Amino acid sequence: MQIDKLRGKALDQLFEAVLSLKDLEECYMFFDDLCTMNEIQSLAQRLEVARMLREGKTYHKIESETGASTATISRVKRCLNFGNDAYQMALDRVHGQQETK
Repeated sequence: MQIDKLRGKALDQLFEAVLSLKDLEECYMFFDDLCTMNEIQSLAQRLEVARMLREGKTYHKIESETGASTATISRVKRCLNFGNDAYQMALDRVHGQQETK
């Protein structure tokens, strides 16, 4: 994993903090304090790109609906194809939670 290069106390603390959040409202508050609006939008955009790629949407459709660059779409697609399957895992879990509501 690429992120192994960053592994350490500071990153562990960040991930532990994220895992400690109890609900959407706490996530909104934490990420509002932690990130800039652009950073939050970029993260959300990448997850949306992953969802749309999984659904077989074209680059053109994804670009027009999300505003993501083709470089961002390509990077997300590369992660979907050759990454750690984390997008897949997260989207499956979110989709499963939405179905049970």
